[in-house]
Amino acid sequence: MTIDLNNKVIIITGGAGKQGSIGETLVRKVAKLGATPVIIDRNPRGHQIESSLIESGQKCLFIPTELTSPDSCEAAIRIIKKKYGRIDVLINNVGVNDGVGLDGSYEDFLNSLHLNLINYFLFAKHSVDFLQLSKGNILNISSKVALTGQGGTSGYAASKGAILALTREWAVDLAKHGVRVNSLVISESWTPAYEEWLMKLPDPKIEKEKIDSLIPLGRRMTTSDEIANTAIFLISDYSSHTTGQQVVVDGGYIHLDRRISHTNAYKESVT
Repeated sequence: MTIDLNNKVIIITGGAGKQGSIGETLVRKVAKLGATPVIIDRNPRGHQIESSLIESGQKCLFIPTELTSPDSCEAAIRIIKKKYGRIDVLINNVGVNDGVGLDGSYEDFLNSLHLNLINYFLFAKHSVDFLQLSKGNILNISSKVALTGQGGTSGYAASKGAILALTREWAVDLAKHGVRVNSLVISESWTPAYEEWLMKLPDPKIEKEKIDSLIPLGRRMTTSDEIANTAIFLISDYSSHTTGQQVVVDGGYIHLDRRISHTNAYKESVT
């Protein structure tokens, strides 16, 4: 199976992450498939990613953008429309589990929504006219926290839950225009951010082994490559009749009976 994204303009918010992050991996993969990834991020790292892709003969554009600012989000879309005259795919990828819980302030909660949710709406709102012209699609990145809760992260949980609801709302809104909208739900994924979080714990190695043991398929976390590959399938013509879906990429972590994990882990430890 060969996926062709040749000449498609693909917006990827949060695409200037560290090497191995979901956003950075997505940017490089869609560029390799012939698309023009447009990185929307405030991190100047985006300049390095843009330069490296262009130097290798691929296409890329980085637009420094403050994703918590409505004006900055709208300005980024204007640049894309003027430069390319088309938008084929919007991948809303920003997400920071910022730990804003019930003990946080009203302002902290609103800031969390701006970072993790409101820019999803803004980019969809300002790109929808061009997506209708191209019969394109939207992919919203969500989290297991939307389905399971986590504790101590009200802002992030509210945002990721709302993203799932908006995915189906927009799928209904845009079906008549031939625009598909889907979401990707991510659980335990081995990314630089996850590794940084583990390193703050007293015994990162033991903690990682504990988490790995609870993932039924392969006893390991999902890789950024696996998430990006599923995302690319969902935005490609190979999923041309798929819309309004929540696709979970997690090795069975959320939905399979936890007794499977515990039983198998025990068997492996004694054999």
